[in-house]
Amino acid sequence: MNSTVMSRYRWNVVTLLFFATTINYIDRQVMGLLKDDLAKAFNWTETDYGNLVTAFSAAYAIGLLAFGRIVDKLGSKMGYTISITLWSIAAMANAAAKSTFGFGAARVALGFGEGGNFPSAIKATAEWFPKKERAFATGIFNAGANIGAVVGPAIVYGIARQQGWESAFLWTGAIGFVWLVLWWVFYEVPARHKKINKAEFDYIHSDEITPADPVATEAAIQEPQKKIPWVKLFGIRQTWAFLFGKLLTDPVWWFFLFWMPSYLSNTYNVNMKDSLGLPIIVIYTITSVGSIGGGWLSSYLIKRGWPIFKARKTSMLIFAVCVLPVMLIQYVDNLWTAVLLLSLATAAHQAWSANIFTTASDMFPKSALSSVVGIGGMAGSVGGMLFPLVVGAMLDHYKVLGNINTGYNLLFTICAFAYLLAWLLMHLFAPKMEMVEVK
Repeated sequence: MNSTVMSRYRWNVVTLLFFATTINYIDRQVMGLLKDDLAKAFNWTETDYGNLVTAFSAAYAIGLLAFGRIVDKLGSKMGYTISITLWSIAAMANAAAKSTFGFGAARVALGFGEGGNFPSAIKATAEWFPKKERAFATGIFNAGANIGAVVGPAIVYGIARQQGWESAFLWTGAIGFVWLVLWWVFYEVPARHKKINKAEFDYIHSDEITPADPVATEAAIQEPQKKIPWVKLFGIRQTWAFLFGKLLTDPVWWFFLFWMPSYLSNTYNVNMKDSLGLPIIVIYTITSVGSIGGGWLSSYLIKRGWPIFKARKTSMLIFAVCVLPVMLIQYVDNLWTAVLLLSLATAAHQAWSANIFTTASDMFPKSALSSVVGIGGMAGSVGGMLFPLVVGAMLDHYKVLGNINTGYNLLFTICAFAYLLAWLLMHLFAPKMEMVEVK
């Protein structure tokens, strides 16, 4: 291969990551889409459903923490392989559930397996992209969450309508094994990949090669990096910045993911099966623009000469403000106006998500990156574990009072301010997001 014309294999890698994240969210979303059918089949209350979401979230938190270390130790290729194998089997196992306990056990296994997606994807992105492109690349693969939510309703409702809810779990779970074959055929780290030339290799590591001694630095890139002890990461303030950013915002996304179909159905009398989830499809289609656009914005500002920390923080502040209008949904009577407000909030979340993941790679060396992503993801899942308990109890309380929408309105107000609070805490712990030095 001509070494003077740069190969572009890194975009093939981000395509693989995009489809893995798409599958991840399709498998995760099935329960939310079929919530009403499952509630009838298993006789669930809102609290019961909230407890199942909590069980999933708890397992996901443990999975993120465990896979953070697994991926740092075994690498992104093997880490992803273990993760998607586990979650695909678990997703299919939901179809075999005959009781709430059995269904919950499958959801726990699914949550643990899915915990490997983002630690693996973020590490692969750091391996294949320079810092100036990482937010954009992260935004692209993170858009898979939205595409999964776009195609998910049509797939899930179509299968459920024709073959029953069990088949919806079975067929969506099986998709992961198709991706796994492609992963093993096409993925390897840059230093060992035969489809990458020297020009692209040098570009990927351009943030790390210094003019003073480029040869020595390039050699160091290919050497095993010094590990930072896992416990020591909790003594670093940048870890806490990332942790709080995830803790306060991930639960909001999970609330949208697991309760939004039911909210739209009950509040605006939408028959999701007959429409194949059209309102959900519209919301997550717009959300995809937020994910890619959010990653593009900070990358654009960096290329225009902004310091990395300023570009990231300015972008994230803009996205935090964009979530605020969702609190106005309580004054909306028209379905499509509500869809627009929800679209803005979910798009802003994904734009935020593309940038907060990239802040981890801005602040930590690759040898610790998956562990930090796992810690932050675990914190987000702990929030996602506790918030559904509040959501379920609140909605059951107001349902008894005959006004469940009051509960939803309070929840949307909490969601509206979560991002501004997270931004302030991140700024407090990491004002300039300096790179952690390994000592």
